[in-house]
Amino acid sequence: MENVFDILKERGLIAQTTHEDEIRELLGKEKVTFYIGFDPTADSLHVGHFLQMVVMRHMQNAGHRPIALVGGGTGMVGDPSGRTDMRQMMTVETINHNCECFKKQLSSIVDFSEGKAIMVNNADWLRDLNYIEFLRDIGSCFSVNEMLRAKCFQTRLEKGLSFIEFNYMLMQSYDFLQLYKNYGCKLELGGDDQWSNILGGIDLVRRKENQQVYGMTFTLLTTSDGKKMGKTAKGALWLDPEKVSPYDFYQYWRNVDDADVCRLLKMVTFVPMDEIREMETWEGAELNKAKARLAFEVTKLVHGEAEALKAKQTAEGIFGGAGSAGDMPSTELSLSELADETSLLDIMVAAKLIPSKGEGRRLITQGGVSVDDVKIAEPTHTISKESLEKGIVIKKGKKVYHKVTAK
Repeated sequence: MENVFDILKERGLIAQTTHEDEIRELLGKEKVTFYIGFDPTADSLHVGHFLQMVVMRHMQNAGHRPIALVGGGTGMVGDPSGRTDMRQMMTVETINHNCECFKKQLSSIVDFSEGKAIMVNNADWLRDLNYIEFLRDIGSCFSVNEMLRAKCFQTRLEKGLSFIEFNYMLMQSYDFLQLYKNYGCKLELGGDDQWSNILGGIDLVRRKENQQVYGMTFTLLTTSDGKKMGKTAKGALWLDPEKVSPYDFYQYWRNVDDADVCRLLKMVTFVPMDEIREMETWEGAELNKAKARLAFEVTKLVHGEAEALKAKQTAEGIFGGAGSAGDMPSTELSLSELADETSLLDIMVAAKLIPSKGEGRRLITQGGVSVDDVKIAEPTHTISKESLEKGIVIKKGKKVYHKVTAK
């Protein structure tokens, strides 16, 4: 069997390793228990987490044992990594609810059947810690001078870093120590923004247990020009279908830039590398096939094959000229609140197609808005109550379709 380290590297997933040769050798010769942490800052995972879930699946497919750690304890503090401000404090009830939501979503990618994977909550060992004992046993192992050199703290020193956030590295490091002692966990994985926290955990295990453990980070999802991926006009690209519909999720991947499609196929799907290498030779219209494959594969992983097929058929129906389809994003207006004629700009604002009427005027003036395949020329255009009862399809730009009805 091919070493999973080589698979991850070939797919462009590995960013940094603490001991590359040793990690590769370890993954090639024994079943390794590893962990990734997920702090419950919302009630859904997002596409950044999805990349980590894909890595867990690759590792599990190679016979290694994942530990998915949900941060019921660390979530009460908040990770300062990649932040320019302090996270809003959440109640214990909210954190517990979010942890339960995470468990369900993680199970869609990772097999948690007996012996295959473990899910733990660091609230089990963090929430009841004795603060003085923790400072004596764990705090004494950390140098403030070294901590302040960490990138996650450097970016916050000028704007302000709270003491509670400064403790976060100690808590995440303590997680690694607990998982090593209780489960034999030898490897921590995480996004590249977690590098400093991972190093802290490795050093703590060395100091307390006199054992060598390892760390590896993976590439953050960015476009070819370096912009962070996973944001839509409506916010984050959530995995929860109630927050982002399977169709919208599909369309996000279907609309990626030509320069990104093959790299993303490597990173967030399990499409064989020989197929992707062939796609790398494609140009022009052929690349649309690669984008459709990317969109289908990712949607299938997150929402299941049935929803992926529905999203694919909806998209093909729209772009093939078949008009609206049942799974198209839609907005229903209240008929009783409508005048005989309603401003198209008001309708677009209500459907969240535009953030403001000013933006809508600009789009219409530039020829970027159509209603039922008819391009709109005037920002003052109105839609009749009768038309809204039947339902209209608004097209914004080249690829955004939205159905609006009134009842």
